[in-house]
Amino acid sequence: MTQRDYSAARTHTHTHTHTHTRARFCHQTTLPPPGAFSEVVMAQEKATGKMVAIKCIPKKALKGKETSIENEIAVLRKIKHENIVALEDIYESSNHLYLIMQLVSGGELFDRIVEKGFYTEMDASRLIRQVLDAVNYLHSMAIVHRDLKPENLLYFSSDDDSKIMISDFGLSKMEGTGGVMATACGTPGYVAPEVLAQKPYSKAVDCWSIGVIAYILLCGYPPFYDENDSKLFEQILKADYEFDAPYWDDISDSAKDFISCLMEKDPEKRFTCDQALEHPWIAGDTALCKNIHESVSRQMRKNFAKSKWRQAFNATAVIRHMRRLQLGTSFGSSTNSVPSPPSRAPAKSQSVDCAPLSLKDCE
Repeated sequence: MTQRDYSAARTHTHTHTHTHTRARFCHQTTLPPPGAFSEVVMAQEKATGKMVAIKCIPKKALKGKETSIENEIAVLRKIKHENIVALEDIYESSNHLYLIMQLVSGGELFDRIVEKGFYTEMDASRLIRQVLDAVNYLHSMAIVHRDLKPENLLYFSSDDDSKIMISDFGLSKMEGTGGVMATACGTPGYVAPEVLAQKPYSKAVDCWSIGVIAYILLCGYPPFYDENDSKLFEQILKADYEFDAPYWDDISDSAKDFISCLMEKDPEKRFTCDQALEHPWIAGDTALCKNIHESVSRQMRKNFAKSKWRQAFNATAVIRHMRRLQLGTSFGSSTNSVPSPPSRAPAKSQSVDCAPLSLKDCE
């Protein structure tokens, strides 16, 4: 950001100086980095002993991305929900911007499920209910997350009954700011058909992503996959997914109906968060209590290490892929669709065709 931008940020977001950061916090340890241009350190507030996470962003890395970071800060300043990681304060030095975040230490969603010995539809239902509550709150504030995925769902603590938290609002958007949302961004496999179709879209894209997450929580593999990105996008555009045997044989019809209501191709017919919260699989007693841990965890271990599902879209790359798809030409090294569910999901050594997201591309 320019100095003028930071002066504006101080006016509107009460940014403090780096001297105050040093006086208030003592550095503890570095956490895994959340993005390509920042790192996170765990620190302790000297006065209270409270542990926090500090996201350290070099200002030189923000050049050209000023709007995106200001958007993320504006969104985080606006929201307060028990299932959303909170922004507690902002500081800056001459070279860095520091976001003081609520510390969330319980680990990623899939990692915790794999570590469990017992896991049921009811567990998945409770997880999705928390996500729906939080996203419904965001939508009531006219905020669209735009990048809901398991890696952005973290457990608050290591306790067995820990709540789930939504993180990473780098791609979030406040409706009514900057015109109609139409930029192709998100993460491969979780993105809604209307985004890939380059049509104007709304908060319904978050509901689609929740449906994809629910699908994976019940079988351990993604509803859409092909090593050829154009074929992957074609599957998503058609909402071409199945509840494959034998992986779904022990899953309730109610769970399948719930997913189908969220993974509805037409965003006008797709369930909203309000409607999803009233579905019997969430609000009633139709979620089964049978242990499905062995099959689900086996598929998760196979399908969600170092995969392209962890990579964000570069909007330019998406549009290029879509143009090639529309022209009927293939993209990538593979031209054959693999239909069986375990093979359909990405292998551990899967190469990444989509470049990491450039924040300035996603507005």
